Amino acid sequence: MLRVMYGDGSDTSPQELTDFYRRVAHPLAAQPEQIRQMMAKSVAFVTARLGGELVGLARGVCDGVRGYLTECKLDPRLQGPAAVTRTDGRIEHDQDGIAREMARRVLEKMYAEGVQRVDVVAWGTEVDFLEELGFRRPGGLVGMTWRAEDWPAVVAPTTPPGG
Repeated sequence: MLRVMYGDGSDTSPQELTDFYRRVAHPLAAQPEQIRQMMAKSVAFVTARLGGELVGLARGVCDGVRGYLTECKLDPRLQGPAAVTRTDGRIEHDQDGIAREMARRVLEKMYAEGVQRVDVVAWGTEVDFLEELGFRRPGGLVGMTWRAEDWPAVVAPTTPPGG
């Protein structure tokens, strides 16, 4: 059994988080100040360390009623054989239960904040992991995204008819 130390992110710098995202091939193009804000605005921020090295991260945001499990990421070196799933291969899941424990801690914190519901978006292979945690697919729900590069086209001022 691995000796994993869990934390609240207070010992994690934006640079260390950027390095971690790079290691797990997560395409986050945020600046250090944006990462600091992301960390500060997360109601739950859980880290996992082995020998002092950041190997996992999970976090959630909420408004007091609804919450969102924004991410649960684990270093690929720890994803091992348990990462082979029914769906299609790899998920951020492991035989040592690190991802499960991080997600549990985030959910516990959000429920302590009074949330009535927690939502999550899964990429194909993460579905099995999330279902094992207890998440269910509600009928009719369609995940949608609006990326920053698309904002100018939508929020640009328009000329009123006849103007």
